[in-house]
Amino acid sequence: MNINDTIAKALAQAGLHTRDGPLKGVTDTIRKALASAGLGGGPVGMPADADVIEVTARDISAQPTAPGVGQFLARTLNHPAGVRDYKLYRPAVRAGTPGGPRPMVVMLHGCTQSADDFAAGTQMNRLADEHGFLVLYPEQSASANASRCWNWFRPQDQVREGGEPALIAAMVREVMSDHATDPPVDPRRVFVAGLSAGAAMAVILGETWPDVFAAVGAHSGLPFAAAHDIPSAMAAMKGRGVMGRAHFPGTADDPRRSATQAVPTIVFHGDRDHTVQHSNGEHITQQARHAEQPLNARSETGTAAGGRRYTREVHADAAGRVRVEQWTVHGAGHAWSGGDAAGSYTDNAGPDASAEMLRFFLAQPPRG
Repeated sequence: MNINDTIAKALAQAGLHTRDGPLKGVTDTIRKALASAGLGGGPVGMPADADVIEVTARDISAQPTAPGVGQFLARTLNHPAGVRDYKLYRPAVRAGTPGGPRPMVVMLHGCTQSADDFAAGTQMNRLADEHGFLVLYPEQSASANASRCWNWFRPQDQVREGGEPALIAAMVREVMSDHATDPPVDPRRVFVAGLSAGAAMAVILGETWPDVFAAVGAHSGLPFAAAHDIPSAMAAMKGRGVMGRAHFPGTADDPRRSATQAVPTIVFHGDRDHTVQHSNGEHITQQARHAEQPLNARSETGTAAGGRRYTREVHADAAGRVRVEQWTVHGAGHAWSGGDAAGSYTDNAGPDASAEMLRFFLAQPPRG
């Protein structure tokens, strides 16, 4: 391997490469979307006993600190609810970058994944360099779940205090405290996104910590309170209701555990996902709509640069502000749409979920 190949491989592992590929045109996508919104031109839910795919973790905790290059920092949170590691990506501050508080995106990996793997696959650090936001990657521990899944299916982890939602919220507060200056994190623009088990936990965070998270991105995930133990989790993942019923608890036809917080939500799901059935994405959308005032819906179809067709449903309020989006990626399985092959569970043929989620997040008005 020559020196150029070595450098290219290192950059790919760090999620910082800029070669042509599934992320080509990401910045233009975000800039065009933000411009159309009048905001300027800048843009795996498997329980421990489920089948898993082995993933090679990539250690990129010691990133270069040269001018123009961001830092990927490894840290540990000690909290009454437990101890968890996390990674924080701090983008380089470039000349001409607007000052003031910066947004932060919290990224929750899926089962068997690590923060490094998820960063490489989603390329969110690259977008952070382009647009000047921080990225926080909480990491599940093997002691908490043998497959490193977030425990979205346990009742004690579906509430505000005492479980994993409280741990993740505490990480956010810790980063905000550590970055109170130079420049600070904007508390009105903290967002959370995840894949599979991470997506299910992102939905839970939107419901339990709506004062912290301004919007939610759920890729191949499950709705709030879809399960209460491992058997019900397996049934939910396969698209079956609890105890053989034809619906999920928490949707419009069963208000017992319904989502009540009106948090803007964007959903991605492949319609050939046989790990977490596509109907789960539809239920996330139903819950998000149910918590909102009446919304107007419209739908469009298209084909991504990589060749996959998609259907995008947009649900906007009376003022025209998009509050809920659902992307169905036709022919896609259980993988991050538009992701990079440097990470696991990625599909580079689909529309770019990272860019579209960021566009959706940044288009939301800052929470008052």
